[in-house]
Amino acid sequence: MSAQRSETPRQTSDADAVRTGSGRGSAELVSERGRTRIADTVVAKIAGMAAREVPGVYALGAGMSRALGVVRERLIGGGPAVPTGGVSVEVGERQAAIDLEVIVEYGVSIPDLAAGIRRNVIEAVENMCGLEVTEVNIAVDDLHLPGEESSEQQEARVR
Repeated sequence: MSAQRSETPRQTSDADAVRTGSGRGSAELVSERGRTRIADTVVAKIAGMAAREVPGVYALGAGMSRALGVVRERLIGGGPAVPTGGVSVEVGERQAAIDLEVIVEYGVSIPDLAAGIRRNVIEAVENMCGLEVTEVNIAVDDLHLPGEESSEQQEARVR
């Protein structure tokens, strides 16, 4: 007696979709039910938030990008730091490459921190965007020392 197998056609979902380029500044996820365009800034925000979640990261950005973020924060009214400051991304059809500028808390193992940042960023971008992250380059631009807060920042908090 032979067993008969009935095969049902496999349903496709957005997770099975194919990525295509849709011009500069975004990538597009195409499925049989429609298209989803993901802007580069979305990938940069996800990467920035994921990097900031790692204990030992004091801030992202260095030099001019941090200075512009502080000025913008004060002009807007004390909101959170710019989520894409210190983050740059290149997004292709199926892959993304991410560069981060990081300021590290004193006493933290930089190699261990870099591994944790990479792991968190890759997981977040791949899960949320469906892109394969090919590389996460990390530049440690500064070290935050305890008690290094500027008097300007303390004054702004008391107003």
